[in-house]
Amino acid sequence: MTYTLLLPGLIWLFVFAYMPMGGLSLAFKHYKANMGIWGSPWVGWENFKYVFRDPTFIEAIWRTLYVNIIKFLISFPFPILLALLLNELRMGKMKKVFQTVFTFPQFLSWIIVSGIVINVLSYDGLLNSALSMLGLSTINFLGSERMFLPMLILTDIWKSTGWGAIIFLAAISGIDQDQYESAQIDGASRMQQIFKITLPNILPTVTVMFILNVGGLMSAGFDQIFNLANAATQNVSQVLDVYIYRITFQSSTDFSFSTAVSLFRSLVNMILLLSADRIAKMMGGDGLFR
Repeated sequence: MTYTLLLPGLIWLFVFAYMPMGGLSLAFKHYKANMGIWGSPWVGWENFKYVFRDPTFIEAIWRTLYVNIIKFLISFPFPILLALLLNELRMGKMKKVFQTVFTFPQFLSWIIVSGIVINVLSYDGLLNSALSMLGLSTINFLGSERMFLPMLILTDIWKSTGWGAIIFLAAISGIDQDQYESAQIDGASRMQQIFKITLPNILPTVTVMFILNVGGLMSAGFDQIFNLANAATQNVSQVLDVYIYRITFQSSTDFSFSTAVSLFRSLVNMILLLSADRIAKMMGGDGLFR
């Protein structure tokens, strides 16, 4: 009876995660709409040869790694820090209020967030209007390539930190309280309890989240970048997912080519995931795979 509860989830996983994998065969075919996926002729590795001859593709790979690694290194500690801070609050009602406030942005789509950012940072937006009132010169926030990456980092932190903190708060809530009581009897300060008890106990959760985030570096941030980018920042916003979108929907449609790019992206993500898992084990942590 217990295993039957898994049946809906397993059916969903099979239908929406495994069955579509048949479409990956397009990466090795020359797709013709009148012949369908299965009837289209095989071309072997031709699509991949064409992919790696495209300089825009190579640039998109490096741009994706650069943007997502910088975002990851800066953004990853924030949910941990927020969870530690919320855990230290002794006022239950205030803790719930702060947790709700920090979690709420996660439920806003990137379309709404980009609308807020545009209204605040555009030439006639809130911030530039305030600068004008103070007699200062306006700043082209949205059209500056130099400011595009900091804008991505700040909006990502604002939107995802509260949601990520929930996972670490759950891990903290599972820590045996006897450890804290013993530490207090021994005279340990709040800071010492954090570094000697809280952080070591949530380290397995931190490791798992680290591995999962590294495994998605090649496919993270499309919604954010697509909605915040514009023509002025095109040179710094051409990540791999945006590249796939443009070759699929904004140029002559070639589903075989875009499938080959997507398959390559997934393979790189898998390599990054396995590498992060191996590194975590080498450093004495628990990986995802035994």
